[in-house]
Amino acid sequence: MIMDRIALTLLIIGGLNWGSVGLFGFDLVAFAFGGSAALLSRAVYTLVGLSAVWCITLLFRDRDVVEHHA
Repeated sequence: MIMDRIALTLLIIGGLNWGSVGLFGFDLVAFAFGGSAALLSRAVYTLVGLSAVWCITLLFRDRDVVEHHA
């Protein structure tokens, strides 16, 4: 499902950003978008948070469905 892939991609971005903050004290999102309080930074943080909520549903879905790719 495309929404799952988008959410997972955003979570990976968020995880890498938090890893960067934890290891180096460097917030890449804030750096790229003009500070942590900037509108674009807050939008990215919000999208990452919403993606996390979306991915909670992955824990409760049936895994028996097999996807076939052409």
